[in-house]
Amino acid sequence: MKRSVEYYLSHLRQDLSAGIVVFLVALPLCLGVALASGAPLYSGVIAGLVGGLIVSWASGSQLSVSGPAAGLTVLVFNAIESLGSFSGFLFSLMIAGGIQILFGFLKAGVIAAFFPASVINGMLAAIGLILIIKQIPHATGYDTSIEGDESYMLETAESSFFELSEALQGITPGVTLVSVVALLILIIWDSGLVKRIKGLKMIPGPLIAVLWGIAYNYWALRYLPAWAIGEKHMVSLPEYSNAAAFLDQFSLPDFSHLNNPKLYNVAVTLAIIASLETLLSIEAVDKLDPHKRITPTNRELKAQGLGNVLSGLLGGLPITAVIVRSSANINAGGQTRFACFFHGLLLLISVLFFTHFLKTIPLACLATILLYTGFKLTKPQLYIQFYRKGWNQFLPFVITVLAILLTDLLQGITIGMVSGFFFVLRANFKTSITLTQHGSHYLLRFHKDASFLNKALLRKYLQDIPDDSEILIDGYKAHFIDDDILETLSNFLLAAPDRNINVELQDINGLLPSEAADV
Repeated sequence: MKRSVEYYLSHLRQDLSAGIVVFLVALPLCLGVALASGAPLYSGVIAGLVGGLIVSWASGSQLSVSGPAAGLTVLVFNAIESLGSFSGFLFSLMIAGGIQILFGFLKAGVIAAFFPASVINGMLAAIGLILIIKQIPHATGYDTSIEGDESYMLETAESSFFELSEALQGITPGVTLVSVVALLILIIWDSGLVKRIKGLKMIPGPLIAVLWGIAYNYWALRYLPAWAIGEKHMVSLPEYSNAAAFLDQFSLPDFSHLNNPKLYNVAVTLAIIASLETLLSIEAVDKLDPHKRITPTNRELKAQGLGNVLSGLLGGLPITAVIVRSSANINAGGQTRFACFFHGLLLLISVLFFTHFLKTIPLACLATILLYTGFKLTKPQLYIQFYRKGWNQFLPFVITVLAILLTDLLQGITIGMVSGFFFVLRANFKTSITLTQHGSHYLLRFHKDASFLNKALLRKYLQDIPDDSEILIDGYKAHFIDDDILETLSNFLLAAPDRNINVELQDINGLLPSEAADV
């Protein structure tokens, strides 16, 4: 325990500054996701509190941030409508959490190991593009919705790009000025020059960007009202006069739905989709982790299940590990789980005591932080890197990016996985068997296990061998050769004498039928 405390203390400064950034990003998103879900506004904040204060310590990840996920908003909206009440939905959420805990004990987290790197990186790049597309309207003062900020399901690509074009035509001067300067601050703060100055290095750039936005608007309201930022472009929060008013926002689940079959259908669906989103986010966070730590996925499922049981009990929305806030955490320099915990603590303190101050923060500052995070996720260098790896890596990467942009996160990942497996099979098809020629001498070599998928290629190679040749068939590197492959080889061996082809077998003779091996 002592070592653990020392470990967290050694990274306390970075985690505190990162926690502030994650808090600033998470607060409006918690409210926006609740709004989009058709749930009480405060349910998003409750989910954020549970994710930050509880799940951060139950999870095995040091950098992931858990909270209400925009990817579940449509499901939540339909579930509330289907069950007839939000309190009935809360009961289904508790059951979904229990199912996730069961998934963890059944070691279902192993599915995360089957996501190809090209698909995970494609997901990150797509999320980066989505962040840029979604945040430009906030950065220019064309705010139509908060809930779209990290959504993959609510809006189509067509509507998103339409909103983007509208945003570029409906620029608000004051908001745009705040965004441009905030972006310059983030770029400068991330440069080598600032990092070499010890005093400046200790101050997080996103915090400076937020303070700039607040200071500018105070000045503009007093001296240049035409360029001031209006209330609709500021962070919006409910205010509570005392702790009792705060506690009144907590809702209890309605256990009278116990005999409602729709309840269990919703619960199972929630558990599966929330678990998949969590596993995808965890895989992505582990790739972004500068220390390359590996999250135990089964423990993560248990932690998310615990979070959803508590969130349902207290009146909150479903919780998953969320890549947008996790990326903001990593980008801000977060090192341990304390950054996520601190963001949850700030959420609690802010809604209790500082709602009036938080309302002075322009949404443009938060949009700029997410814009910069999005750029880091989808840097041009990433595309160049995968292009240099070859088409087997580059095409699944690009297909995943386009599929997510044109559909949603889960559908896009599914399309990306299918394309990834196709190129794996294609690569295996081409490299497992090779045929080389030297004059009239041929070498057919099995480089790895051969299955029925390689039968067409093997037939082609054997048909290409001309009459009056010599061939060595080498199976030394193959630990397994499928019966379909052996049958194809047997047929070739039986027909070889008629074509005056001399065949020599190496480390494969014992696998063939006796009549073929004796030829």
